[in-house]
Amino acid sequence: MKTKQILNTLFAFIGIISVAFTLPSSKNIAPKPIRKTIISFEVQGNCGECKERIEHALDKNGIYKAIYNIESSMVTITYDPTKLKEIQLHNMIAMVGHDTEKVKASNVVYQSLPDCCKYRKDDDEWGPVKH
Repeated sequence: MKTKQILNTLFAFIGIISVAFTLPSSKNIAPKPIRKTIISFEVQGNCGECKERIEHALDKNGIYKAIYNIESSMVTITYDPTKLKEIQLHNMIAMVGHDTEKVKASNVVYQSLPDCCKYRKDDDEWGPVKH
């Protein structure tokens, strides 16, 4: 009887210790701090369709919010700089046909835009981007 009691106590102790070691420690439970950077830059566009296209192009992992203002031709983006670099944001927009301060959309993509979205007056006006 005494041996049975000792064994039960021993198994209970081993069980408690096992559970304690399998639980995550408190330092692992705390979420990583979220890094957010807000940036604004000029993007060429004309209408609501442009706005939708630009904002949709920025609906990606690592981007928390993107708002394009048609009147000012400025996009404001809140993003995680540990996941994306600024030039990647410019490239995402250029890939859907809109020129930014740093990246010009390819002529093929630009020419595929609806007429209401075409903003270039003369392709010869666009010179190299000065940094």
